[in-house]
Amino acid sequence: MGCDGCDDCRLFGHVMHSDYCYNDFISPMTNPVFFEDPRTLSEIRFIFIHHNVPTAAGGNDVQLVAAQVRAALTERLSLVAAKDGYIMSDNPFIEDGWADIAVGLKYNLYADPHSQTLLSAGVSYELPVGSTRSLQGNGDGEFHLYVTGGKQLGCDWHWISGAGLRVPADSGDESQVFYWSNHLDRRLTDRTYFLAELNWYHWVNEGEQTALAGVEGGDLFNLGSTDVAGNDIVTGAFGLKFKPRCNQELGVAWEVPLTDRRDLLDNRLTVDWIIRY
Repeated sequence: MGCDGCDDCRLFGHVMHSDYCYNDFISPMTNPVFFEDPRTLSEIRFIFIHHNVPTAAGGNDVQLVAAQVRAALTERLSLVAAKDGYIMSDNPFIEDGWADIAVGLKYNLYADPHSQTLLSAGVSYELPVGSTRSLQGNGDGEFHLYVTGGKQLGCDWHWISGAGLRVPADSGDESQVFYWSNHLDRRLTDRTYFLAELNWYHWVNEGEQTALAGVEGGDLFNLGSTDVAGNDIVTGAFGLKFKPRCNQELGVAWEVPLTDRRDLLDNRLTVDWIIRY
């Protein structure tokens, strides 16, 4: 597939190689469920998150272990399973349990290997099959509509930007959220990158749940709380990525809110390991 791939080399007879025309890019780290890489990829991405909750929302920490799966079905179309995993918590409002599962499709609208520019769009549906004690499994699920693009800047810089709308099937149990995420990286060596990211979350409509009124969950949680419509949270992150091989990425990023409003996020450490086909 693409520059260095083989259209006839299909894994399990269906999954194509990742598009290696854009192999100098690295994938975003933060807002991991929704900030999608614009490339057409076949990969497994293992994620570990250590998430500290503000004292006002019960304090202590929440951890997540997960594995995202992406599969290139054609040169432009890919299957994306971006949310799953197991949640472990010391927070009084969140108990241990399974996360919801999200599955969707992403289509590459524009790709120019010469200028290293991409634009893709996608849609996914989050199935409410997680553990309610972990603040999952509420409502009738939510749809995620998004666009994401990338561009190489000069020889060593890369910019990825993605925006999307999360639309709950049941507006009483979950809130409607718009986000805009940006990633900028600089290649330091052939295998090492520095990255910085910025995420903006805007609550368009609120739910009807009063248990944590005025508090919402950002990316991993959708509480459907009252008194959140019009709220904004901006987070910033920095980190490093290392490519031990051309088809692998190891990353670490530290994220904190840049706004006075924090809701469920005090700070977060994200670690990932990507293995591509």
